[in-house]
Amino acid sequence: MFQIENEEIILKIASLGAEMKSLVDKQTAQEYLWHGDPAYWGRTSPILFPFVGGCKNNEMSYDGQVYPVPKHGFARNMEFDLISQSEQEIWFALTSSEETLKEYPFHFCLSLGYRLEGKSVRVMWKVENTDKKKMYFSIGGHPAFNCPIHADENQTAYKIAFDVENQLQNSLIGADGLLDEKQMELELHDGKLAITEHLFDNDALVIENEQVHKVGFVTPSGKEYVSVEFDAPVVGIWSPAGKCAPFICIEPWYGRCDRSIFSGTLEEREYGNELNPGETFEKTYTITVA
Repeated sequence: MFQIENEEIILKIASLGAEMKSLVDKQTAQEYLWHGDPAYWGRTSPILFPFVGGCKNNEMSYDGQVYPVPKHGFARNMEFDLISQSEQEIWFALTSSEETLKEYPFHFCLSLGYRLEGKSVRVMWKVENTDKKKMYFSIGGHPAFNCPIHADENQTAYKIAFDVENQLQNSLIGADGLLDEKQMELELHDGKLAITEHLFDNDALVIENEQVHKVGFVTPSGKEYVSVEFDAPVVGIWSPAGKCAPFICIEPWYGRCDRSIFSGTLEEREYGNELNPGETFEKTYTITVA
């Protein structure tokens, strides 16, 4: 386990998946990240690469070949190498191998960095195309935050805060884990959505088309205690259906699962990204605690 800290917070990261495992306020000892109890969900903040969500029939087609594709890709299950570490910043990297080429026919270098800035964590991604051909990929975050933040409170007394006041369009995920053609309006009150017992019965809330760029959680007393800011075109908000799990994920996505009617190739996936040989894709998102 690796650790960086400043005067305000301590962040712990595992080399497996370069996954954040703990985010603690030094003054209050408050833990903000979910601890990964497998009875609910055994992860804490996996990286989604080179796919976000599921592909139709758990496979994808590229250059006349069909490749098996695990949901959310393979990077979250692989060991990353430590590249550099200072007191308040750390970088890890994963490079393509014979193992990854069986599922994803591109040479790449994926770098993940974490930088502490006051009571914020800047999560940094770099994807480099080290191949001789154009590369297609998706990438996303999946950090899980304790909700409720205090054990004696009920999750349904909390609210999800957005940086917009209006209604949001939620794209629905079907029983097959793929995007349905239906949408549902999310009714906001003063920019906040009530958390109900059945909010995640249909899997994640999927908010597309850059409708929002900040999502946070608000306590019953009205305090926003954690937020995620991003410029991603899609954000997922998820907690396991039917488990009353004491955490919720805020997931900035540069990519998305396929539609149930999708029949195209890798190049045609919605919200996909592409890099020419030698090019680098760089994005960040920021977690702030209070």
